Amino acid sequence: MSVLQTLRAGLADQSITASALLDAALARVTHAAPLNALITDSFSQARVRAAAVDADAHRTGTLAGLPMAHKDVFCTDGVRTTSGSKMLANFVPPYSATIVQRLEHAGAISLGKTNMDEFAMGSSTERSAFGASLNPWGNSENPLVPGGSSGGSAVLVAARALPFTTASDTGGSIRQPAAFCGVTGIKPSYGRVSRYGMIAYASSLDQAGVIAESAADCALVLQHMAGFDALDSTSVDAEVPDYLAAINAGPGKLRIGVPRMDQAGIQAGVLEAVKQALKTLEAQGHTLVDIDLKYADAAVAAYYVIAPCEASSNLSRFDGVRYGHRAENCKTLVELYERSRSEGFGPEVQRRILIGSYALSAGYFDAYYLRAQKVRRLIARAYAEAFTQVDVIATPTAPTVAFGIGSTLHDPLAQYLADVFTVGVNLVGLPAISVPCGLSGNLPVGLQLISPGFTEAKLLALAHQYQQHSDHHRMLPPGYSAFPTTAKALAS
Repeated sequence: MSVLQTLRAGLADQSITASALLDAALARVTHAAPLNALITDSFSQARVRAAAVDADAHRTGTLAGLPMAHKDVFCTDGVRTTSGSKMLANFVPPYSATIVQRLEHAGAISLGKTNMDEFAMGSSTERSAFGASLNPWGNSENPLVPGGSSGGSAVLVAARALPFTTASDTGGSIRQPAAFCGVTGIKPSYGRVSRYGMIAYASSLDQAGVIAESAADCALVLQHMAGFDALDSTSVDAEVPDYLAAINAGPGKLRIGVPRMDQAGIQAGVLEAVKQALKTLEAQGHTLVDIDLKYADAAVAAYYVIAPCEASSNLSRFDGVRYGHRAENCKTLVELYERSRSEGFGPEVQRRILIGSYALSAGYFDAYYLRAQKVRRLIARAYAEAFTQVDVIATPTAPTVAFGIGSTLHDPLAQYLADVFTVGVNLVGLPAISVPCGLSGNLPVGLQLISPGFTEAKLLALAHQYQQHSDHHRMLPPGYSAFPTTAKALAS
C-alpha cells in the first residue's frame, strides 16, 4: 500500500492516533527547517484538529488525521498567505480557497504554508521574499535548487517531512520541482480543480494540483480537490471519476507517443533515464510510437509573452491603496504607486509585469500578445492531432537535473528554458504528471506523461503501473528516512 493508504488504515483501526501522527510530522518538519520549505506555520490549529479527529470514533473524512501543507498561493482563513512576496507579507485572508476547504472537509490537517517563487514566477524557488528553499538532494558543499515555483511543497515531500502537499502549476510549477526532488506531482486539466482563492499569476494557465510520494497518493488527494465549483467561472462541470478505482483497474494497453528527444540542452543522463523508463512501460504491453509534436519549440516563447501579459493585469491590484505593502511618507498618489510596487515586488515579478505591460501596449499588442495567442492555438491543434495517433505522450519533465543555487539567478532565459517540456501543457490546458524515473549523477530525473483533457484517471493509472514496476519513487535523499506509517515507527 502507499504511504497515505497505510496511514489511513492505521487511523481507521486506531492503531495510530492523529495526535501521534501530527507529533511525528512536526518533528520531521522541524528537522527539515534548514531547507526553508515552510514559511508560515499553523501548528496550534493543527493540534486542535488532530485532537478532534482522535475524539471522533468514526474518523469521518477520507483524509482524517493526515498531515499536509498548502502552497502559500492558496488563501487560508486566519493563516498568513503571502504568495512568497513582500507585497503580501502581512496578509491574513478572511476566507479559504475552495481546495483548502475541501481538504479540510475531508479531514486533512494543515501544518502551514510552503515556500514558493514570488507570485509563482520562477523555476527555482530562489525568488521568494523569504529566502530560497533548498533541495534535500543537495548538501552544504553543493546546495541545489528544488525547482519552482512549488519548491517548498516538493521539498517537504522529498524530505519525507509530510506525506503530501498542495501546489500550483502555471508553466510546470508542480512537475519540474517534483522531478528535481524525486517525488510525484500531477497538474490536472484546466478547469478540473477550482482556482477560487488561489492568488492569480496567469489566469488562463494557473491550475492547482498535488505533490506526494506516489501516483496512488496523488490519486487519493486529487479525488477531494477535483470537481465543479460555482465560485470559479473557469471551473468545468464534469464528472470526477474514481481515481483509486482507475489505478486499481490499470490503464489497459496504451499507445505512448514519444516526441524527438535529442534536442540540445537535454543532459545525457536525463535522456538515458527516460529511455529506460519507456522500456519499462513497453515491457508492460504498451506500444511506443514516434511522433512529431509540431510547434513544441515555440511553446516557451508563446508562454513567456502570454503569462507576463496576464500577470501585468492580475497584479495591477497591488497598488498600495487597498491592501498589500504600502510605502510610507508618500507625497503624491503616483509616488505611492511607484514606491509601493518597487518595494513590494521583487525583480523577477517587476520584470514580468514590465514585459507584459509592454506587450499589451498600443502598437505592440498585435505583434506580441495576439501573435502568441495564435501560436497557442497552433500548439493546441498539434496536441489534438497527436492524440489521434496516441493515448499518452511521454517526455522528460525537465531537460536537466537540479542545478546549483545561484547558478542561473542572474540569467532569466536559462531558467525559462528549464520549462521547455512543461509550458505547452499549460497553454493547452492538458493534464500531466511527473514521476521519478531514475538518477543522473546521483540526482533525480522525472518522466512526464501527458494525456487529453480530463483524463487524469488514465495518467494516474499509467503512472501507478510504472511505479509498481520500479522503486524510483521510493528513493530517499541522503540523510533522510521514510515517513513513519506504523505505531512503532511513530513512537521511535
